[in-house]
Amino acid sequence: MKEGDIHHAPRRIINVSNRLPVKLAQAEEGLSYTTSEGGLATGLSALFARYESLWIGWPGAEVAAENMAQVSVDLRSQKLAPVFLNAEEIEGYYEGFSNETIWPLFHYFPSKSGFDAHFYECYEQVNRKFADAVIQEAKTNDIIWIHDYQLMLVPQMLRAAFPELTIGFFLHIPFPAYPVFMALPWRKDILEGLMGADVLGFQTYDDVHNFTDSANRVLEVNFVGNEVKAGERTVLAHAFPISIDYRKFQELSESKEVLSASKTLHTLLRGNKLAISVDRLDYSKGIIQRLQAYELFLNLHPEWLGKISYFHLVVPSRDQVRNYRELKEEMDKLISSINGRHATFDWLPIHHFYRSLPPEQLVAMYREADIAWVTPLRDGMNLVSKEFVACNSGRNGVLVLSEMAGASRELNDALVVNPNDTEAFAQIIFEALNMPAEERKQRMKHMRQIVKQADIFKWADDFMEALEEVKSRVLPPSARPFNSIVLERIEAKYCCAEHRLLLLDYDGTLVPFYDQPDAARPDDALLHLLACIAGEPANRLAIISGRDRHTLERWLGHLPLDLIAEHGAWYRVQGGEWESRHDADGSWKTKYIHKLNGFTRATPGALIEEKSYSIVWHYRQCDPFLAQRRVAEIRNALEKNAQAEGLQLLDGNKVLEIRNPAINKGRATRRWLHSEPYDFILAAGDDTTDEDMFKALPTGSVSLRVGSKRSAASFFVKDYKALRRILEQLHHSGFPPNHHSSPVNITAC
Repeated sequence: MKEGDIHHAPRRIINVSNRLPVKLAQAEEGLSYTTSEGGLATGLSALFARYESLWIGWPGAEVAAENMAQVSVDLRSQKLAPVFLNAEEIEGYYEGFSNETIWPLFHYFPSKSGFDAHFYECYEQVNRKFADAVIQEAKTNDIIWIHDYQLMLVPQMLRAAFPELTIGFFLHIPFPAYPVFMALPWRKDILEGLMGADVLGFQTYDDVHNFTDSANRVLEVNFVGNEVKAGERTVLAHAFPISIDYRKFQELSESKEVLSASKTLHTLLRGNKLAISVDRLDYSKGIIQRLQAYELFLNLHPEWLGKISYFHLVVPSRDQVRNYRELKEEMDKLISSINGRHATFDWLPIHHFYRSLPPEQLVAMYREADIAWVTPLRDGMNLVSKEFVACNSGRNGVLVLSEMAGASRELNDALVVNPNDTEAFAQIIFEALNMPAEERKQRMKHMRQIVKQADIFKWADDFMEALEEVKSRVLPPSARPFNSIVLERIEAKYCCAEHRLLLLDYDGTLVPFYDQPDAARPDDALLHLLACIAGEPANRLAIISGRDRHTLERWLGHLPLDLIAEHGAWYRVQGGEWESRHDADGSWKTKYIHKLNGFTRATPGALIEEKSYSIVWHYRQCDPFLAQRRVAEIRNALEKNAQAEGLQLLDGNKVLEIRNPAINKGRATRRWLHSEPYDFILAAGDDTTDEDMFKALPTGSVSLRVGSKRSAASFFVKDYKALRRILEQLHHSGFPPNHHSSPVNITAC
């Protein structure tokens, strides 16, 4: 398909990664394909079951020209599409730029990075090849999800070809801080490539901050929080911590094969404590530092000699490359030295395995371990820690986790260590081995809950939900101005309609803003207007507000209308009782209120408003310069933890709100839309929280943004007074000609 010839079709996902979830092998007897059991394939399988899908990537081997057609046919039956690479491309793009430039630099080993211009040219060419493969397949409604550091130029290549595409990108490795990233000669190209995506996913908030900081400095774009306007697009940079298939690992740990292997392992240990580590051979994994800490532990605590067995599993990786070959040599020498110094006839300090183990044996190790050491010098996430938590049902073992691993942001009950601090590391080993049983049990219970709830399927769902939401926020330059011609057309629709729904925000929409929130109580004219509109037999009127339910009930509860409070957390149908979102949790608020109190005391005029499922920090009465400074400080202090806990910091009109993003006016609006069919729908609001409402409206609805042109709404009006006049006119025009009705600004309706 030619560029620009993209055509409409049902929505599907096109997944793009360096490798396909199968590996191709070519032998004399023919072609064979081996299915990958990697985390990415597992995580996306749930999406593949719900969407039409296609996976584009390299099949893992160079394919002879005469076999390419057959491979394409074979893979297409599995919803896979190959990108064929020759030996030179594999060397330059993958072994060269990806693994000798980007990998070490992004893992904070700039001294190990090479900056070969030829490798970058090859990287660019292969990224173009991947982009062309997507272009050949893409349709207008497709969702394109691109993965990892090998393909960072692809998003912008696709955006240039098809501006309307929905594009997501997820980086599975860390994104370095600007002083490290600036060492890359092609840093601007990489950032521009990534900015072609609608959503940029990272493992941690630190990675998000590093990316936005680099983009601000290099591209001179202005990320506000983690969003930036790129023309008419919104680009969101957000943390989506990847995880594992918890149920799969947990069930495997209870299988007959694993239980049998666990029994054998338990017998071999003869009562010794079992410590394990599982790594791929790589200088970022902290292998040498861990061995040094273990040796120091044995020296400091000779009482543990003969009582602990360390199973040291390292999966071979690129050991033909000099850096990796040297690492292996150093590792082997150190293991030999430790065993030679401390081993006895019936005990070996380190059992070293330089190979992959069958899944059953690996899970048996996880299950029986008393302590697991996951201590990389730098890692995007590290899923070994989560696999251990899911499988360690036999021991309630202790997880010792590097603070440099992304998983340390989630698994707070691990013993966190700086792997470069050998003495502290050795002491933590001692603490882990002597930890009381009840403490071990409680720590593991908490971590197990985290991994179970935030599994890889939730990771994939969260990313896709964010991508859908951000893409829906692609706004025109401005909403259209509301004028008399527009009013005339809307009046005609209003008069003809038999079932109308009106959704109206409160503050800033029906009443002006006040320095004191309680001062915004409705005046008599507004109460009269709302009563008249709600009293029309064809109308259903709902006030959809961020206000708490008690205030709305006190101010408007006597009127014949529906009330939606706290952006949809609470709702009350006319004549009914208040109901709440049963899936929401407000237990997190106490901690954040405590943290906000300090900022509030330091900011004259600021105040905290607590709602059932959110906290609002008001700064309308504050010095504007000081308020903006405090908002930035609050974001810097709270956003990292808030994102890790699934919360959102949302800017409103002179407020900063901390809330559960699952509660928003869009979802509340959809609840009302599904309640019954309507032939006329009008919604009005004034700030960012109302944009969710506007986007949830069906085609043909009337949406009005009060006070701002920049909106997904159809039209904008100047202020609350202008909106009230529109509502008055609609009410007056809604009566048939023979119905003698007075305007709503006098006593009778």
